[in-house]
Amino acid sequence: MATTVQDIELKARHRAMWASGDYPDMVETFLTPLGPRLVAACEITPGMRVLDVAAGTGNASIPAAARGAQVVASDLTPELFTSGRRRAALAGVVLDWVEADAEHLPFADESFDLVMSAIGVMFAPHHQEAADELVRVCRPGGQIAVLSWTPEGMIGSLFRTMKPFMPPPPPGAQPPPLWGSEEHLRALLGEHVRLATPERGTLEVTAFREARDFGEHFKARYGPTIAARANAAREGRAEEFDAALDRFCDEWDRGTPDGARFELEYLVAVGIRD
Repeated sequence: MATTVQDIELKARHRAMWASGDYPDMVETFLTPLGPRLVAACEITPGMRVLDVAAGTGNASIPAAARGAQVVASDLTPELFTSGRRRAALAGVVLDWVEADAEHLPFADESFDLVMSAIGVMFAPHHQEAADELVRVCRPGGQIAVLSWTPEGMIGSLFRTMKPFMPPPPPGAQPPPLWGSEEHLRALLGEHVRLATPERGTLEVTAFREARDFGEHFKARYGPTIAARANAAREGRAEEFDAALDRFCDEWDRGTPDGARFELEYLVAVGIRD
């Protein structure tokens, strides 16, 4: 797909959205286990060429590098790399950090042995274009692996809760949690990738004392939630947004009076590129 002025503007807004708040803090608060879970589902050997698409702070890139792979961590929002480089240094690994749009990856065809993404590529607005890029840069016989929030799970429900407060999506954009649908994923990858049976997993979150602290954390740190509330405020609906998010947190809390507990469902899919 050719890059247009509209596409450039859209990606600029996405970059700004993910640079807002404090996504690195969210990773360290409760998202860290997801990267290693995706890496564990892949067959990574020393010297393997690995691309992590929409890598963020390197949550999957760093454990892949720890297995001896040659890793490129790419993301539309290079502001996240500062935290990633710090984390990589603490882990004692070296990898490359490259600013890149998941729908227009700046890499040659068939460049990597493994192309992966943990709750990353799912946020590219045009799903088919992003999926085609995953396939293009993976060598025949290489692996493609993605971990995505499911539509039915808590984060899928969060996006449905926020949708009435967000501006209309751009033409052709699709909801991120669709990547967590096996049917949708198979349709995206088509005949190019032989997927093993995807597996669902659950990330248990116990970092918050009160259920509604979860929502406050998202409002302060998570780009999509910050953007949705800002739009609600512009429309004079900020209190309505806050009330909806409070109800959402109450509904999904599985904890006790001693502490909140949430179960975030995700789908892990690994396939071989033909």
